[in-house]
Amino acid sequence: MEKKFICIVCPMGCELTAETDKQGNLTAVAGNRCKRGESYAEQECKTPMRMLTSTVRIEKALYQRLPVITSASIPKDMIFQVMSEIDRVKIEAPVELRQIIIKNVCGLSADIIASRSMAEVHQ
Repeated sequence: MEKKFICIVCPMGCELTAETDKQGNLTAVAGNRCKRGESYAEQECKTPMRMLTSTVRIEKALYQRLPVITSASIPKDMIFQVMSEIDRVKIEAPVELRQIIIKNVCGLSADIIASRSMAEVHQ
């Protein structure tokens, strides 16, 4: 079976063609200009993974939303479930950069962490 996609590992954006057998195992990769493209193709064929960025509600802060990111890549098919967990969260300032907002989200061995600091605002 042939799968085509764009490699997102580096800025070159190689157009990859991956051949897989009936079990979904990678048998050949074409179009990659570096070794990382081959590894990416193998991962995409088995279990596509993505970093997830979003925001959570925050109170007592200058802004109403705090940007967050996963601490590691998560399975692409779990993104909506993780987003549902993120949507339930409301925190209070102050928050420090890389502070854990949700530990081990959805049991994926990845945390949701703050991608910026946000001080408390006194009104």
